[in-house]
Amino acid sequence: MKKLVALVLALCLALGMASFASADELPTLDQILLGENTDLAAKIHFAYHRTDRKELLEGYVAKFNETYPNIEVEYELITDYAENALLRIGNNDWTIMGIPTVDKDELSKYFVPLGSLEVLDGLYNFMSDKSFDGICYGLPSTGNANGVLYNKAVFAAAGITELPKTPDEFIADLKLIKEKTDAIPLYTNYAAGWTMGAWDAYVGVASNGDPAYMQQVLPHAKDPFAKQADEGTGPYAVYKILYDAAAEKLIEEDYTTTDWEGCKGMMNRGEIGTMVLGSWAYTQMQEAGDKPEDIGYMAFPITVNGKQYAPAGGDYNFGINVQATDDEKLASLYYLKWLTHESGFTFVEGGVPIDKNGEYPELYAAFAGIDMLADEPALEGEATLLNELNSESELNINAGGNTKVQEIVEHGFNGTKDFDEIMADWNEAWSDAQATLKVTVNE
Repeated sequence: MKKLVALVLALCLALGMASFASADELPTLDQILLGENTDLAAKIHFAYHRTDRKELLEGYVAKFNETYPNIEVEYELITDYAENALLRIGNNDWTIMGIPTVDKDELSKYFVPLGSLEVLDGLYNFMSDKSFDGICYGLPSTGNANGVLYNKAVFAAAGITELPKTPDEFIADLKLIKEKTDAIPLYTNYAAGWTMGAWDAYVGVASNGDPAYMQQVLPHAKDPFAKQADEGTGPYAVYKILYDAAAEKLIEEDYTTTDWEGCKGMMNRGEIGTMVLGSWAYTQMQEAGDKPEDIGYMAFPITVNGKQYAPAGGDYNFGINVQATDDEKLASLYYLKWLTHESGFTFVEGGVPIDKNGEYPELYAAFAGIDMLADEPALEGEATLLNELNSESELNINAGGNTKVQEIVEHGFNGTKDFDEIMADWNEAWSDAQATLKVTVNE
């Protein structure tokens, strides 16, 4: 009888392992234990945008296969990723993808739930971005603390001994770079387009120190792009820096011919003074030449009541296709957990760790004493409101609104429109969107 019971138990365990990934029993991310279920066999098709990291990613796969030899991971690295991912999001030709811009209430339509926000938020950073109704659907690939790239050697040659903390100080430093060096003071990366969207990242925390601003305050704000009482703060001050730099000819001589790949070597060689990009770009600039030690990273030059703030958040979130097979879903959970805890990807990329126990890279040395704050989630019932306002107004703040930022460069450089006129147009578009969507506006 004991032998029969033991046999039944063994059979049940075997069947349980085989069916562990059924729709009802798929474990949550926090329940996944690396080193278990090593016989799992599946193929993962991973759609991702990091075309510059092919060898690194393939190396991760080889290392992962030392523990999970029967899980095949194939990366598809895509140049025009944002558009491509949106076109394919409803297909079954991918297993994991970097989640493109979709409304939060549609996340469950395409992606596997990874667990509750309450639980996962205690283990990982930046989990609220791709969550809805308390459920997480994405795991950030890495974290970014948004600031400004700069070349230390160029700053030294220009006689800059202290990092700028205000818009006026920053513009003054750009003028010193133009006067005393041959470097381009501020490289806009205008021609790439997508790079211009980086400026939107500073509208919230960096410009006002308020982590509730982006999701809770901005949707209800009256004329959010108007000049603030403290002229050196707020969204107005963020974009004014770019306008003034263009108007003062502190950018490229021909901004229409900028070169994203080429600028990395230029930054490394000291041909560029500053670039406004997330911390994800830091290692790319270091690796682009023989002077990685010259690449620095500083907080965005706005000070609020005597203090600087840095917006921090997740980069592309990884999501698992709801159309994948049960084994593919389970294999994907193991791989994503391994990437987060074992690969070292975030550290190598100079990112804020996703694992709350992770190590911060050296690039954040200049952020000592600066608060890194993540945006707070939207108010209850307003999870999609910012997206709706972005779409209706066509401003797309922090959602691929690259064209509007390019227009700031155009108008500033060519003198075709005053900055206050641009901001007035944006305020009108925002107010009209609020009215159309019947949004309560706080005076």
